[in-house]
Amino acid sequence: MFSGIVEEAAPVIKLEHDKDNLHITMECSFTNNLKIDQSIAHNGVCLTVVKKEKTQYTVTAIKETLLKTNLGLLSIGDKVNLERSMKIDSLLDGHLVQGHVDQTAVCALVEEVNGSWYYTFEYDPTLEGNITVEKGSITVNGVSLTVVNSQDKSFQVAIIPYTYEHTNFHQFVVGSVVNLEFDIVGKYITKLMKQYMGK
Repeated sequence: MFSGIVEEAAPVIKLEHDKDNLHITMECSFTNNLKIDQSIAHNGVCLTVVKKEKTQYTVTAIKETLLKTNLGLLSIGDKVNLERSMKIDSLLDGHLVQGHVDQTAVCALVEEVNGSWYYTFEYDPTLEGNITVEKGSITVNGVSLTVVNSQDKSFQVAIIPYTYEHTNFHQFVVGSVVNLEFDIVGKYITKLMKQYMGK
């Protein structure tokens, strides 16, 4: 379980395809504190550390993960948002994030407004029946954010300078593909309502 508070936007050092899998090697400042078999969120995707050496570690993404997320689009040098799983006694600064990406979205607009940024993301709501609500929580590339301007097929988020600089949001342009994890409570309610309405 994660909180959506990114610890570091770290670069991809190596990408190695192995049949349907992708081994991703990262250069990270807290590698020395990691353990083999530890869970880390990469752009919001929970992956397991399988190897580490000095300041680098490697995780593996399987075919299902590559199909549902943007990890298969990574290139050497791309920055990836990293977060270690939260401790049960730690403060919850973001919201409850599972590290299970629901689907991807496309950046449709980037607006700079007096030192902050508004990003508009478009997604297909029919894929999973996912929805956003005004002032609700959404996870974009592993970052816990508050929805503004919620629409049927799109939403906006407002980004402060700290988040812009310390996550990979500064890399986003129109057309960038991002990972979305919708609020778990909202997903349960949506499914229950569908089941109820279907009876």
